[in-house]
Amino acid sequence: MSREYRHIVRIAGTDISGELPLAWGLSKIKGVGYNFAIALCRVLGLDPRMKVGFLTEAEVERIEDALRDPGRYGIPVWMFNRRKDYETGRDMHLVGSDLVFYARQDIEREIRIRSWKGIRHALGYKVRGQRTHTTGRLGPTVGVKRRR
Repeated sequence: MSREYRHIVRIAGTDISGELPLAWGLSKIKGVGYNFAIALCRVLGLDPRMKVGFLTEAEVERIEDALRDPGRYGIPVWMFNRRKDYETGRDMHLVGSDLVFYARQDIEREIRIRSWKGIRHALGYKVRGQRTHTTGRLGPTVGVKRRR
C-alpha cells in the first residue's frame, strides 16, 4: 500500500511539519509531551519514528480521538495532565486551547478566593517560592556607572 506524503498535517488544531518523526510531531501539540506521545503511538500501534507526513486520514482521526479520551485507549491516568478536576472530579487530559482556558480559570479562582498563590498572581510576583531579590525584575536594566 503506497502512502502519499503531506508536508503539513493538522492534528488537534495544530499544524505539524511532515518531516518530523511521529513522536516529536505529536509533542508539538500543546498539552502533549514526548512521553505521552510515545504512549499514544504504542497504544494505537503506530511507529513513533515514522514521519508525520505519511499518516493517513484514518490514522489522524484515531490520534485525535485518542487525544480526546486517552483513558478509553488504555493510557494510564497518571499520564493525564489534569487529574481530579476541581469542578467535576474527573481525570482529564486537556489539549490545545482547552488547556490554556482551564489554567486561566484556575488562576482566576485562586485570585478570587484570595489564597496566597492568588495574591502573588494578582501582584505579578513569583508564585512558587522562587527568590525575588535579584531575579524576575521588570523594566529596563540598570547598570552601575563607572567613575571617570
